Amino acid sequence: MCRKALQLGVTGWVRNCRDGSVEAMIQGSPEAVSAMIEWARTGPELARVEGVEISAGSGEHTDFERLDTA
Repeated sequence: MCRKALQLGVTGWVRNCRDGSVEAMIQGSPEAVSAMIEWARTGPELARVEGVEISAGSGEHTDFERLDTA
């Protein structure tokens, strides 16, 4: 996800959760955020995506980082 975020120019963070899910906060232009969400629907190679939930969030991020597992 970090590589795709850099390609699209979005900022925020991503982290794995102990239950096997992934959480992310994504900021950027509406087009870039939409592209990131669409990419997340299939994920990276070898990923098994069962669904994507979207909710509004807030924050000011200057880069995209991988956080520790929650």
